[in-house]
Amino acid sequence: MRKLIKPLVFVVALVPLVLVLVKVLQNDLGPDPAQELAKITGEWSIRFLLIALALTPLRLLFNQVEFVRHRRMLGLFALFYATVHFLVWMTFLLEFRWGAIYEELLERPFITVGFSAYMILVVLGITSPKIMVRKLGRNWKRLHRLVYVASILAVIHLLWILRTDVGEAVLYGGLVALLLGYRALHKFRISNSMRA
Repeated sequence: MRKLIKPLVFVVALVPLVLVLVKVLQNDLGPDPAQELAKITGEWSIRFLLIALALTPLRLLFNQVEFVRHRRMLGLFALFYATVHFLVWMTFLLEFRWGAIYEELLERPFITVGFSAYMILVVLGITSPKIMVRKLGRNWKRLHRLVYVASILAVIHLLWILRTDVGEAVLYGGLVALLLGYRALHKFRISNSMRA
């Protein structure tokens, strides 16, 4: 049964992509398809980031190792949807004008914040294989704590884009705060128990 969980998680994680492709094929992306496509893919990236971040607190709460077995794969799916989001931006909004990236980064702070979050996810994705874990040793864990920074930057990026209709971004921000707060509290409790 355990062997079936991994492929099942993989297939379920691809469902949002299939739904997006159906919307594209049905021409059901509203009056501004490029913006809608960028919004959907960006939000799915944040959602997978939140799911990956939630797995450690769930393991701690329920004392079940099973929760973290697929954390790496779900983190890579966050990178996957962030890459689709980036490609949508490059294809439809910048029309592959690579030089324009620098202008956008300098002139639009919300792009700078979003791109910074994406670059962190790229680095974490590159260093996620087991061989990199062995090569980096203790530094691997330190490096992968940058996922907390990426999640905060991703929420700020979304808040900045939505501006007025910020309900969803506030929800994501609240969840990030809750997950990071739980981690900090758990670490504080462990350090206190070690002193006692």
